[in-house]
Amino acid sequence: QVQFVESGGGLVQPGGSLRLSCRGSGFPLDSRAIGWFRQAPGKEREAVSCISSSDGTTIYEASVKGRFTISRDHAENTVYLQMTSLKIEDTAVYYCAANLMRRLCISGVPNYEYGYWGQGTQVTVSS
Repeated sequence: QVQFVESGGGLVQPGGSLRLSCRGSGFPLDSRAIGWFRQAPGKEREAVSCISSSDGTTIYEASVKGRFTISRDHAENTVYLQMTSLKIEDTAVYYCAANLMRRLCISGVPNYEYGYWGQGTQVTVSS
């Protein structure tokens, strides 16, 4: 059974940092592009970052570029999202998922290409 489990969310003040983890079981995370997404209340789920399995290249949504870093630990079968300089507008539930069609991350890929969504982890940025 394939399962992705996100963890590491929490309450943090603006300017703070968090590291999210996406641990996979039953599925090697280095076999497909892995994406991090977020969904704020009343908004659609949006892509935040992606790491390619083919060459390790990464892409970021414009508002998080320079603040978030995605990485992968092959031994732990885990993908991380290091978030720094957090802003109130980063508040959302964060999810990870595997692109079932691609190994290379490409901007603008529709969410329906992704599967094995985790349950999400809540990130709240508030003073």
